[in-house]
Amino acid sequence: MVALKPRNGVWAPADQPHSPIDAAHALTWRDAGHPGDWTPDERHFRDGHTETWWAADARLGGYGPDSPCRLIVAATGPADLSEKATWYLSTNLPHPDAPHAATSPHPSADPAEIVRLYGLRPWIEQSYKQIKDELGWADFQVSSDRAIRRHQTLVNCAFSFCWDQWFAPPGPLDATEPDPCPDSGPERGPSPDCPAGPRPYAPSVPGSPPPPP
Repeated sequence: MVALKPRNGVWAPADQPHSPIDAAHALTWRDAGHPGDWTPDERHFRDGHTETWWAADARLGGYGPDSPCRLIVAATGPADLSEKATWYLSTNLPHPDAPHAATSPHPSADPAEIVRLYGLRPWIEQSYKQIKDELGWADFQVSSDRAIRRHQTLVNCAFSFCWDQWFAPPGPLDATEPDPCPDSGPERGPSPDCPAGPRPYAPSVPGSPPPPP
């Protein structure tokens, strides 16, 4: 599943659409009560709010609902097809009513499911970028595919172990174990067991001079 540019041109007869945006304008739409070729899709976001999008199978060159490659158009408003709120998606997931849906190696999906799957892609790409940078996925010094995958697996295992230890609740304290941080008394000042005031001078050798003040 990939996104297409709205004006990515293809070869087609003169009376047919030549770009994804042309194919989207060829779809019938009147209003929300008479959507024509469009079907509503309620999208749920992480912050709890929902939005109603509209999705449809479009025909463009070799793209079509009964073709191995489909063109899915998803938009918040099919009437204007806002550039920032319209997706043009190419996918090889067959339509549920396509003739080859039963023999396809891929599961069938309606337009709403295609929109849901593509909506996960930005989070996957963002997470992969953070993992690659923070965990050092790109810090391997090997060239074979198997060695690279082994490095990434070991990094994931180490990170999962550290994460599990970080969020694990503290266990009960064992009273028989020695205190790793014993209280050694005040850092400065006289010991509480020593009497206050100067100590009396007792020379060790007769005739020794007293220490300087």
